[in-house]
Amino acid sequence: MLLEIALQMNNLGMLDSEDTGVRNRVRFAWWGAEEAGLLGSEHYVNTLPDAQFEEIAANLNFDMVASPNYVRFVYDGDGSASGDEGGPEGSSFIEWMLNDYFMDQGLATAPTAFDGRSDYGPFIENGIPAGGLFTGAEDVKSEEEAGIFGGVAGEAYDECYHDACDSLENINMQGLDEMSDAAAYAVNVLAVNDLPTPAAKLLGRERSIANAGIDLDYRGDRLRK
Repeated sequence: MLLEIALQMNNLGMLDSEDTGVRNRVRFAWWGAEEAGLLGSEHYVNTLPDAQFEEIAANLNFDMVASPNYVRFVYDGDGSASGDEGGPEGSSFIEWMLNDYFMDQGLATAPTAFDGRSDYGPFIENGIPAGGLFTGAEDVKSEEEAGIFGGVAGEAYDECYHDACDSLENINMQGLDEMSDAAAYAVNVLAVNDLPTPAAKLLGRERSIANAGIDLDYRGDRLRK
């Protein structure tokens, strides 16, 4: 999905032209060792030079976007649905942007919490705004969700999650198409528009971390609490 977005941006001349309205650089990243504790993304964030750290406007997280029994989950940037404080300043805008896109498409969404099970974790812990999409893992789809999103109630969103059957055959192509379009929209919006930088982030990494005050339940698949 991300490679296709990058390819289409290049085909449109968005990556190498000053005439396309692109104001922000987009860095595409694939993290390793997520299940072992977000090791790849944590190393990336922790070793960023201060100048680069200050330039990161947001992290968009697209981890699991084609679950067979999917729900269109959007990360709860403002914490209003999950009962926590949400992500750093700017995360609520990303949530609104994605929900607004799906609403325009006539597609329902549901919120999902920042619990630390994906690679947004090190970013929000360091005060970097984040948001993104998710279609569900091992949890079971409810009757209410099946009524809204289709699929089968009482079955996992992805019965092959972290199993040998998690292959290219284990993909819901309609879900992938819907989420890919939303991801491309989000990347485009942030590429051509400025997202306000959290005030604490401008004061340096230590102040940004302290201000974020994020205490995640998980580190990848590892429960911390």
